[in-house]
Amino acid sequence: MLVVDYVNDPRIIAKQPKMTCINSCIEVDLTGQICSDSIGTRMYSGFGGQVDFLTGAAMSEDTLGKPIIALNSTTADGKTSKITPTLKVGAGVVTSRALVRYVVTEHGIASLFGKTLKQRAYALIQVAHPNHREALEKAAFERLKGMPEP
Repeated sequence: MLVVDYVNDPRIIAKQPKMTCINSCIEVDLTGQICSDSIGTRMYSGFGGQVDFLTGAAMSEDTLGKPIIALNSTTADGKTSKITPTLKVGAGVVTSRALVRYVVTEHGIASLFGKTLKQRAYALIQVAHPNHREALEKAAFERLKGMPEP
């Protein structure tokens, strides 16, 4: 067995050819901030190597790495979008928006790297559940002082 300091070292992870890491999350806001350990202030799971693996895949020495966040677009009952205008009050930002490149749901892939906040919001709304897109567009307009743009 190897120690976590080695296994989760982004420099070691980056040496893996075509390194693809797929991590999940509880919610993602319209700017791409990721909460993967809590529901508001209530801890749901521990946090592990998400940032390490996303960084390692992004730094892949062969430049073919893919850092991916994958989630269902809604909670199990379909009533609540997991793509949200803002993270819940007290939610931990495990992965900052600067590190997030791809967010994948059952509705597609949002490519966020190098995008403005309005472009990120647009891409995330496109992969949200169709029943929640209108509300997300309104929230994005209010938060970003303008319509999300491709």
